[in-house]
Amino acid sequence: MKPRQPSLPRLGFGAAALGNLYTPVSDETARAAVDAALVAGLDYFDTAPHYGFGLSESRLGNLLPGSARISTKVGRRLEPIDAPDDTVRHGFAGAAPFEPVFDYSYDGVMAAFEASLARLGRERVDVLLAHDLGRMTHGDAHPAQLKAFIEGGYRAMVELREAGLAGAIGLGVNEWEVCLEASAHADFDVFLLAGRYTLLEQSALDSFLPTCAAKGVSVIVGGPFNSGILVEDAASGAPLHYNYEPAPKEIVERVARLRSVCRDHGVALPAAALRFPLAHPAVISVIPGLASAAQVNQALDWLDAPIPAAFWRDLRQAGLLHAEAPFPEDEITA
Repeated sequence: MKPRQPSLPRLGFGAAALGNLYTPVSDETARAAVDAALVAGLDYFDTAPHYGFGLSESRLGNLLPGSARISTKVGRRLEPIDAPDDTVRHGFAGAAPFEPVFDYSYDGVMAAFEASLARLGRERVDVLLAHDLGRMTHGDAHPAQLKAFIEGGYRAMVELREAGLAGAIGLGVNEWEVCLEASAHADFDVFLLAGRYTLLEQSALDSFLPTCAAKGVSVIVGGPFNSGILVEDAASGAPLHYNYEPAPKEIVERVARLRSVCRDHGVALPAAALRFPLAHPAVISVIPGLASAAQVNQALDWLDAPIPAAFWRDLRQAGLLHAEAPFPEDEITA
């Protein structure tokens, strides 16, 4: 079956921060961030029930016009619990009193989707993704979770797409290997791959991205800053973060080499990090996490910043880019 290509802008709004990722975000700050995005024409927002246990979806439901494009996710159900408002659980501060529980079954996906629509105040979403499948998340339980999804949740997602309630379906994951594994059993329109095709990591070029390009499957790149290290101020002395944890020495050293090439060409590292993934023909959108109006406007500036072709050539010569990585000047535009 020919994949359905979602219509998305080059830059999207990663809305995990609106679920109070690591730190509380006030309603006023969330509103200002969304308003800044909409004023600038940035109208694609990615969310999930897991982000603040419904908080991110609820905020977007209250703030977005019906014309905005949305992707959300299934694969967890939210079970009510008693919890203090100020606790940090699963990385979310002051989140709603629910506990996320993985459930990739048919009934679990249908129920999660219905609850998401209620929080979003919508009748449909543009993209629906199965969230966090893979060995990185599930370890030894991965085969059982993937089997449950293929035999149940995937069938539910296909039905939702055929009913017009989801424009496109796919996976939203942190590892490309599970995308190829799942594709052996099912057909997908799109993959949201977080943190695995960036200036730091390009192993997705070995098989995943070529396969997507050959099959016409779209890729959304999340986590273009690798959890912070490609945007954090190295001179501040504050800890640098990679994969949601303090960055290991080898990653810090590689980023220092990237920064050195950036300085040679007068290029902001975050600007290069945003632009790089979009050069690949399979990639249709990049979605950094955004938490404020200032971050929205900064991301827009970075996306439009001029970057000389010599910069990319020097990165490759220094061994910092995969030999098959397309340069942004070779970008294929619609």
